[in-house]
Amino acid sequence: MNAGDPGSTAEVQLDNGVFRVTKWTIEPGGVIPMHRHDHEYVVVPLVTDSMLVRNADGTEITAELEAGVSYTRPAGSEHEVSNPGGDAPVVFIEVERLS
Repeated sequence: MNAGDPGSTAEVQLDNGVFRVTKWTIEPGGVIPMHRHDHEYVVVPLVTDSMLVRNADGTEITAELEAGVSYTRPAGSEHEVSNPGGDAPVVFIEVERLS
């Protein structure tokens, strides 16, 4: 990765005004920079792995992902997500309910 590349990619697969479905890939050492979710959302992990979540208040948690086991988060969640120690990409689908 270079200084301008956070090591993460987002591929919007569907956006119909009701739902937005995005496939996220975080490369080893990569990060999804700090962001706020304006909508409630569901995460569907495509891999079994872990990722580091740093919340806006500075607290950190290690999120353990299991392929195919979904979880949800409320609107207003604000965090950075990274793959600091992984040797493979962390990949998940995010489904936002827009309305």
